Amino acid sequence: MLKLSKLTDYAVVVLVRLSRGEIVQTSPGIAAATGVPEPTVAKVLKGLAGGGLVASQRGARGGYRLARPLAAIPVADVIAAIDGPIALTACVEGASGVCEAEGFCAMAGRWDPVNQAIRDALTAISLADMQEAAIPRAFRTPRTVVVAPHVVAAE
Repeated sequence: MLKLSKLTDYAVVVLVRLSRGEIVQTSPGIAAATGVPEPTVAKVLKGLAGGGLVASQRGARGGYRLARPLAAIPVADVIAAIDGPIALTACVEGASGVCEAEGFCAMAGRWDPVNQAIRDALTAISLADMQEAAIPRAFRTPRTVVVAPHVVAAE
């Protein structure tokens, strides 16, 4: 089973929280608002900062803020910041020396297209998409969609 780590799941929760309320939020404040333990929030924020997804601010009014809007943060970036590069197997993308069957494996390189398809799919979904998907359609703010040059419909 392909499964994300709990830290990646928590990272999504933390990033969505940072998109709400105050622009700069503290680790204890995020923990209180999300129910995620503060040491875990601190660990997640450190990884997200290292991945360039959040920026930290020192001082009396310090804390963390999003480095870019949720719409500009693909799920793939969150996974990479917390869990490292997206790879189904150790031999994806030419990594060498990680498999004892490397020299005679008939599947060497064959996982690359599968891995790329998964990476592309995760890159196509932003955190804003995920946040909106959690809101039942009946409660979403309608978006105006141009169907034809003079016809406007609400979605």
